[in-house]
Amino acid sequence: MPRRCGVGSLEEEFHLISAPFADRGARADDALRALRSALSVPEPAYHGQFYSFDGVVVDPCAVQSHVPIWFGGRTVRSLRRAATLADGWAPFNVSLRQAREWLSRFEIRPGFEVVLTPSVPLDPIGEPQLARDVLAETAAQGATTICATFVHSCLTHYLENPQALAEVAAS
Repeated sequence: MPRRCGVGSLEEEFHLISAPFADRGARADDALRALRSALSVPEPAYHGQFYSFDGVVVDPCAVQSHVPIWFGGRTVRSLRRAATLADGWAPFNVSLRQAREWLSRFEIRPGFEVVLTPSVPLDPIGEPQLARDVLAETAAQGATTICATFVHSCLTHYLENPQALAEVAAS
């Protein structure tokens, strides 16, 4: 399961923890490099611009040699960070058209995940063809993973939607 992270965009949150806001991007980049160096080895070492450590033990450490990390965000900088330092991008409040335009600016490597949310809730039970079309359009804009929201009238209806969506996607 990938881990999601982001830089943060609310200056007030940084003030609450007495952290600098202006260099948060550079700090996040260095933190991600430090995290990468420490996740899968029992005795990591890292020396970067903001973070430095050695002589520590990570127990337990990750079993896999590469733990997938997805970056969130709502700017082209978040995509740049994800494309250069992470394994996927999960934007929020970014239109499909904008995501496609931003994705075209980068050479996206094979296996890089792009998590996009359709602009409308899906109704795979009531409108399966529309749901199929929306999935196709979202994939055409660069999505490798689609984060769906559903039209529903009650809890039971909501819970039936994922199975219906799976059937629509398979057909």
